[in-house]
Amino acid sequence: MIVDFEAELWLWDARRDESWTFVSLPAEASEDVRELATGPRRGFGAVRVKVTIGTSTWATSIFPDSGSGCYVLPVKRAVRKAQRLDVGDTAAVRVELVDL
Repeated sequence: MIVDFEAELWLWDARRDESWTFVSLPAEASEDVRELATGPRRGFGAVRVKVTIGTSTWATSIFPDSGSGCYVLPVKRAVRKAQRLDVGDTAAVRVELVDL
């Protein structure tokens, strides 16, 4: 499954540190992930993915957010720097589930 979307970068409320910056997957895509990712999950319900933002591609995990019901994707500092993104900016994101 591959999901292409645009989303605003935001900081996790519990920590106001640049290192915890996320984007949220759209609600419909999050529901599809829940339906497709039926195998064993990693810690915190994580699902392994391959992500592309701009010219940066990396492997990471998405996590279910109990508040919104959507999956969230951490966007590491090196990617934000390489793509010149900051909190509040909108990024074009491609997420591919790898362990289905």
